[in-house]
Amino acid sequence: MKQRYAVVVLFALIIASSMVSLTSYKTTENLVTEDVNQALAKALDEQQSDVISADTIQVFNSHLQIEGLRGNAVLAVDTKKGFRPRPQVSTATILSLSDQRPSMILWSMVLLWSLFCLYQHRRLSALGFYGGLALQDGRFVNAKGCEVKLTPMQLQLMEMLWQSPTHQLSKADICDALWPKKPDASETLYTLIRRLKPIIEEHSDLKIESDRGKSYGLTIR
Repeated sequence: MKQRYAVVVLFALIIASSMVSLTSYKTTENLVTEDVNQALAKALDEQQSDVISADTIQVFNSHLQIEGLRGNAVLAVDTKKGFRPRPQVSTATILSLSDQRPSMILWSMVLLWSLFCLYQHRRLSALGFYGGLALQDGRFVNAKGCEVKLTPMQLQLMEMLWQSPTHQLSKADICDALWPKKPDASETLYTLIRRLKPIIEEHSDLKIESDRGKSYGLTIR
């Protein structure tokens, strides 16, 4: 698998995990809100007063239908509504009541996939891979070990770029090495690069970039 696809899968798993967790939390939050509101309404109706007392809290808790809320939901005074009591439930309580098992499964997949990506990166680096390609025994192979078919001239150009410390060479150096007897090989080089680009991009995460036609180099997409 190409490196960029592995990263895409990783981010997709992270987004999916976050969305599942958030959806579960929001669903539970709505259920909690409905439960505490109905419990408060019944408590106030029974005592026929808006004043919060120890009895109010006890009756309020007795009317809560979600067992996990009993003792965790509190009553506060809302001064914006004439000192009326208002139920409050902490984020931690709602989170503990929500079903986070699907999310945890997805987060476990995120962790495993991250470890797999790290292992692949280190393995390929150890084998001399750069951007999903490696030069082995005078031929280029992709991450699957399959040879990338190149013409002799394409192979020679790729070897030159590959063996350069910066993976970049000037146009003049390339032309002098490939066509030493040709006065102006600009068009020939342009044609060679144009035909080589799609092959490299198809089999790796590399691309050949030009610096205003003055130099060419291999970079990771």
